[in-house]
Amino acid sequence: MLNFNKKIKQLVLVLLDIFMVGGALFLALHLRFEGHVPPQFFENMERLFLPFVVIHLTIFLFFGLYRRLWRYASVDELVLITLAVFLGSAGSYAYSYFSELMLPRSVYMIFFFLLLLLLGGSRLSLRLLADYLRGRGSKGGHKRVLIIGAGDAGVLVAGELKKNQPRLNTSVVGFIDDNPNKRGQIINGIPVLGAREELPAVVEDKNIDEVIIAIPSAPYSQLRRIIDICRELPVKLSTVPGIYEILEGNINFTQLKEVEIEDLLRRPPVKVDIKEIAGYLAGRTVLVTGAGGSIGSELCRQVAMLGPSRLLMLDHDENGIFYVNQEMRKRYPQLSIVPLVRDIQDRPSLQKVMELFQPQVIFHAAAYKHVPLMELNAEEAVKNNVLGSKNLIDLAESCGVQKLVVVSTDKAVNPSSVMGSTKRATEIYMQYRARHNGRCTYCAVRFGNVLGSRGSVVTLFKEQIQKGGPVEVTHPDMTRFFMTIPEAVQLVIQAGALGGNGEIFILDMGEPVKIVELARDMIVLSGLQPGRDIEIKYTGIRPGEKLFEDLFSDRESFKVTRHERIFVAPDTFSSEEEIRDELRKLGGRLDEDLEMLLGLREMPENILRLKKQKQ
Repeated sequence: MLNFNKKIKQLVLVLLDIFMVGGALFLALHLRFEGHVPPQFFENMERLFLPFVVIHLTIFLFFGLYRRLWRYASVDELVLITLAVFLGSAGSYAYSYFSELMLPRSVYMIFFFLLLLLLGGSRLSLRLLADYLRGRGSKGGHKRVLIIGAGDAGVLVAGELKKNQPRLNTSVVGFIDDNPNKRGQIINGIPVLGAREELPAVVEDKNIDEVIIAIPSAPYSQLRRIIDICRELPVKLSTVPGIYEILEGNINFTQLKEVEIEDLLRRPPVKVDIKEIAGYLAGRTVLVTGAGGSIGSELCRQVAMLGPSRLLMLDHDENGIFYVNQEMRKRYPQLSIVPLVRDIQDRPSLQKVMELFQPQVIFHAAAYKHVPLMELNAEEAVKNNVLGSKNLIDLAESCGVQKLVVVSTDKAVNPSSVMGSTKRATEIYMQYRARHNGRCTYCAVRFGNVLGSRGSVVTLFKEQIQKGGPVEVTHPDMTRFFMTIPEAVQLVIQAGALGGNGEIFILDMGEPVKIVELARDMIVLSGLQPGRDIEIKYTGIRPGEKLFEDLFSDRESFKVTRHERIFVAPDTFSSEEEIRDELRKLGGRLDEDLEMLLGLREMPENILRLKKQKQ
């Protein structure tokens, strides 16, 4: 049925073109002689009608004029019509010359312009008719859209929105652009209504429902100013992907990207040339623990791009490993990938893996991370985060691992929670082993909250906003350092290249961000207003949480590395007694003897002697 309708439409166009070729020839001859055509030329015209039609239709078929959707006609189609009509006129003139049925030369010129006008006008009419019918076919209550940026990206967005107007039910009202030369201009039928400072007045005057930021290369500061202006406006805010995605055609304008909170980091994103500094991974067997999690899976992705000989992905979460394994095998079919469902607390099983595959580099991302949850499950936090990490650190030394990078957290600084204390204990034990072995190079990476990770505050806020609120914030003054998952992973890989032994690397994450400000920004980005549409509710600080996080403790000095945004806290050289004290802080939270749990009998004898004296 579809093919039948298509052929009917093509037949109608062919008949229309036959009529226009004959009409253009008839009009051209009568215009040339001002309505008084000599009989011999009129007779020649009648004999030339059929050859003219055949020549033109043949050329039109060759140029594919009957296979195009004219409701989407553009300048390209106009150029194609011009070329086809020119070649048809030239072919008709040649036929007239050799068949000795010549008409005055001026007739051929008039014929060319008349046919071009008729043919181009008919196709343009189809486009205009389709636009008109699309407009009439749309239901009432259009979503009125304002586009910020009247450059190439903005014009492209406007064009795509107009094409998809019935489905999206949108109406592009105008552009906002700071370029004074564009003010008052009309671009593709859409006016430039003013500069960014006039945005509130334009939104109110034109009853705007949605604002689309179409400045893909806009710096953070400019984007932030636009967000601040829109904060108090009753509009939804969207943006488009980067300019390179636009140039490559890898975007769908009918599904505009929501402004992500990552775009609002209070600092420029950290850039690391991974390929330059990650040569230590090429051709090596690399083990990633916690590979099913947010950080671990991104580590697998970025490590895989650097040419390891084998990638071992280890996690006790069966589903997490299943999905990351499926993804990695599709993206890197040539890479040897081994998914391992193992628990780092199971030392014999972990040892078998180490002895069988002999990894040369380990990224240790496996840990329990949720602060309030670990307050209620302190024993499990210690078993997994400390004992499990201890298993890996010990086996790395005995199994010939060259480099081990431990993923830590800013919550390990002056810890107030079980989770933070377990991570600090792991740092201390890592540094202890770094001083007492000559085989493996150890280091740790300390960073703040990761945006977009499972269980992150951003994900929680999104869910609460979708449900209509309230958005729950623990305290109006609570602040955190934030970074994106790619930044965190780049820092981890960078640390492996920079690492001396026992050092802790820290990313310069800029100024801490108030959680309540993140909540307000996310509400605004959803096209809503805090307090009016979505309530912000303060729930109180949860067990183990701090109002403020630190990157360094008072005991730690720090220095810069060759990467300007990465700092290093050297080995604090904790004494054995200090190590014991740190571990005892955890012991006070548990019912069982933590020191026995950690197997301190493997540590120096004087620690055990101190323990016996205490008893």
